[in-house]
Amino acid sequence: MVEALYVAAGFGQVIATRASISGAEGGCQAEVGSASGMAAAALVHVMGGTPGQMAHACAMALSNTLGLVCDPVAGLVEVPCVNRNVMGAVNALSCAEMALSGVESAIPCDEVIDAMRAVGDALPASLRETGSGGLAATPTGRRLAERL
Repeated sequence: MVEALYVAAGFGQVIATRASISGAEGGCQAEVGSASGMAAAALVHVMGGTPGQMAHACAMALSNTLGLVCDPVAGLVEVPCVNRNVMGAVNALSCAEMALSGVESAIPCDEVIDAMRAVGDALPASLRETGSGGLAATPTGRRLAERL
């Protein structure tokens, strides 16, 4: 298990260096996506996979969350964040299983990370943890914010 944590940390360090793990900088793809990719790689390790399979699992998990915006209702890390973290966990497990079954990412992990950086840089500020766009800007999102 300790080795799996090192695997996750290693992939996380590469992501943080090449892109971001911050929603304020790269949207939810940088938070949930990065965590999902890190978990996918760690799961592959736990299940006896190879380093190449770990990279494919991470790349697929990141690809699946590419473009995910950060739009917390009322600026709180609750809605939709909790549900998105569940989605990220399921995504990690699915991508680990796919990698172990021989499915490979068409785009190498480093390039997916670079693409995540480019997408995050292209996101408007309203979709990067400001609580001013996306679900936070809906009528219900605004009403919830007013009640707090």
